[in-house]
Amino acid sequence: MDRKLRILLAKPGLDGHDRGAKIIARALRDAGVEVIYTGLHQTPEMIARAALQEDVDAVGLSIMSGAHMTLFPATLLSLRDEGLTDVTVFGGGIIPDDDIPKLKALGVAEIFTPGTNTQLIIDWVRAHVHPRA
Repeated sequence: MDRKLRILLAKPGLDGHDRGAKIIARALRDAGVEVIYTGLHQTPEMIARAALQEDVDAVGLSIMSGAHMTLFPATLLSLRDEGLTDVTVFGGGIIPDDDIPKLKALGVAEIFTPGTNTQLIIDWVRAHVHPRA
């Protein structure tokens, strides 16, 4: 029997606004995804260790602070350092349109900006996140 997708949602950096992350966590849980929410003020290294310990299929980052061009790459590097090169990374938050292609070029699979319908995110996860071997 197929197992549920496991997704870790995290709030890297000093950003204290987590309403959006909690809404996405709830929507994904309601859609049958197992969600691990790490809470506020996570370092990229903490996120990568949690992803390894929880054996997740994807990591979702929520960044509202404007530090996305620092925190996304640092998290990708930390995941790679933990050997998690096959974990899908996606994110959302206050991210300027001009930065989205840059983040995707670094390896971020998708970026969702404020106002994105939760069903769109669920559908994207179902189409693009697959259980790791």
